[in-house]
Amino acid sequence: MLRFLKQYWFLVALVLILLAGFGFHATLSPWTELVPRRAIVAGVLFVMALPLDLSTMWRALRYPGPVFLSVAINYGVLPPLAWLAADLLPSELGTGLIVMAAIPCTLASASVWTRRAGGNDAVTILVTILTNLACFLVTPFWVRLLTSRELAIDVTPMATRLALLVVLPILAAQLLRMYRPAAAWATTRKLALGVVAQVGVLLMIALGVVRSGVELNAQADSTAFGLMSWLLMLGLVVLLHLTALMLGHLIAAGVGMHRADRIAVGFGGSQKTLMVGLDVGLEFFNGLAILPMVAYQVAQLLADTVIADRLRRRERPPLSLSPEVCGQSVKKR
Repeated sequence: MLRFLKQYWFLVALVLILLAGFGFHATLSPWTELVPRRAIVAGVLFVMALPLDLSTMWRALRYPGPVFLSVAINYGVLPPLAWLAADLLPSELGTGLIVMAAIPCTLASASVWTRRAGGNDAVTILVTILTNLACFLVTPFWVRLLTSRELAIDVTPMATRLALLVVLPILAAQLLRMYRPAAAWATTRKLALGVVAQVGVLLMIALGVVRSGVELNAQADSTAFGLMSWLLMLGLVVLLHLTALMLGHLIAAGVGMHRADRIAVGFGGSQKTLMVGLDVGLEFFNGLAILPMVAYQVAQLLADTVIADRLRRRERPPLSLSPEVCGQSVKKR
């Protein structure tokens, strides 16, 4: 039991937060106003970026094809696909699906799963940095373009907020890494910093779930969010993630990229960072918009763990028999 909790504590905590947030939203709602959301977002992204060693990026820059392909899928393919799928959902959930597809690649886990699968993690590190630094331009562009039929969004506040809460913390973390003792400290405590970041993500999810519960309770047309709507949303986020992942693998294979780069393109092109999506959803939309983002995060956690392990097992060479064993086999015959 302890081993299970140690390995899957984030998912267990996520389930408990979802149950508590929806079940006790009326009690918890006043307390959410006291939480410094901006400080949490900036702090989590700073902590996520601090262990990243940008020196590894130079390996990826020597052959930038996988990086460009990953960014193209993550920022260029997923948003239009989400826009097509959004029409199948109630408007609030459809908007959340679009926002989810327009946010950058995750700083927390893309390189971890790539490394776990035997891929080129230098590619995913560079992809996460590039997509996060560009999010203050790309995310507002896609959100404004793809939601223009239902919403009139001023992209300037969104771009400014993303620049302050995402770009600046990442740059500050990398500037701090130029001080070698700080870089060494962050590198040796990568696991602990990751746990701190995940706790911050859980806190942001709690804020969003409580707001979602309040808004669901206040809606007279509650039939718009029946069981089929939730199941369809879950199916669509899984389909979008797996489509982007497989598309990355197939295109990379089609242009002749090495196996390690194909793996990196798959994960880098399909993963999304929950922290940025939560902030955009809570600040500019209603609480229901965060639900597709939470679902996507759970989907990539579960699916990519299985996929990474399968890819790692395929990489292992088959067992070979030593000359002595072969000789013994011949004698037995």
